[in-house]
Amino acid sequence: MHVVVTGALVENGSVLLVHRRPTKRAYPDVWDLPGGQVEAGESELQALAREMHEELGVQIVAESASRLGVMHDGSGADAVHVGVWQIGDWVGSPTNRAPEEHDDIAWVGISELAGLPLVHGVLAAMVRHLPEFECARRHLDVADRNQDDRETKADCRACAATDPSSRWWD
Repeated sequence: MHVVVTGALVENGSVLLVHRRPTKRAYPDVWDLPGGQVEAGESELQALAREMHEELGVQIVAESASRLGVMHDGSGADAVHVGVWQIGDWVGSPTNRAPEEHDDIAWVGISELAGLPLVHGVLAAMVRHLPEFECARRHLDVADRNQDDRETKADCRACAATDPSSRWWD
């Protein structure tokens, strides 16, 4: 079994995705969260920090990382256990430091996830449930039903800060 970690970096309502090269043996030509295999003797968090630095050139703040969930794929020797983590804070500006693995990186908004070929279908669902995306998801749900979203915005701390008609107090 292969143990893998991936990390969701979220900024300004978008999540950072990497596009796997079409020549990759495993999961070619799809978008994914950055990450990689856990090496012998590493914890998932240690592997996550190493992979984010190797692939993106960022240093994660370990205390800001929290596990979103686990995905399983394949069976037998090809089985993969993927720990999916949210990274709340990091130092540095992400760049593609692994061009042999990824031919592109991009900040992707929640509304764009459905139109992308993703490595795992459940990945979009996990990302949509990040706290940073809860408000955006509710807005999309309201818009899909052609309803007024003022009440939804009033319940969202992020939207209340940008909407002068809404107020949020702790």
